[in-house]
Amino acid sequence: MDKVVASAEQAVADIRDGASLAVGGFGLCGIPSVLVDALHAQGATDLSVVSNNCGVDGVGLGVLLGAGRISRVTASYVGENKEFARQYLAGELEVELTPQGTLAEKLRAGGAGIAAFFTPTGVGTQIAEGGLPWRYDSTGGIAKASPAKEVREFTVHGQTREFVLEESIVTDFALVRAAVGDRHGNLVFHESARNFNPVVAMAGRITIAEVERLVEPGEIDPDDVQLPGVYVRRVVALTPEQAADKRIEKRTVRAATEPVPNQEA
Repeated sequence: MDKVVASAEQAVADIRDGASLAVGGFGLCGIPSVLVDALHAQGATDLSVVSNNCGVDGVGLGVLLGAGRISRVTASYVGENKEFARQYLAGELEVELTPQGTLAEKLRAGGAGIAAFFTPTGVGTQIAEGGLPWRYDSTGGIAKASPAKEVREFTVHGQTREFVLEESIVTDFALVRAAVGDRHGNLVFHESARNFNPVVAMAGRITIAEVERLVEPGEIDPDDVQLPGVYVRRVVALTPEQAADKRIEKRTVRAATEPVPNQEA
């Protein structure tokens, strides 16, 4: 039951070329940066990545992207990463854009053993009708486009609507970051870091968690567990320095000379 491994390098050692990978985090919040850096050093390439976004230039998944290790991305947001845009528009990267809530549910459904589900999100758009550019060619033409999906009518609460069929996602590996974890793999996430991490962990056949604070089994109140250890195969305890290394995607502050607004009514 003790799932703790000695290092991040050991934890990702068996991720092979061509593997599919779900990665937690939202922007730079809650990203498993230590595991991503270890995977970069390990050298695996031709990776298919599922994540809300692909990091930023040089940080998070942006490290793997910049090294040319990612061949396909399924994501809901691709901003803040110039290299991502360059690779996509140059035909070097296949990208499947997915509505954010749909992506989260596809991951959760995969972890729950649900093959597919119907959702109204995307009906009447290229999400359902097909034709979204997945990959461009070197001249800017569409080399590969999304296929059309099944659309059916259902009556819900007395209202008949169209719903599109979305297939669930299961990946070879999943990488997540938690604030607290025990040796059995039970995890607790800190505030907004509890974004995509739980559903990403559910979707991986082999889930690896880096934890900022490792505790013994029983120290986490069962009511506080946000992801049961049954979903986690390996746990990596971060050093205090690694745990404190949290980037800010955009820092916005008021100029020092700017007067403080009057807060009086």
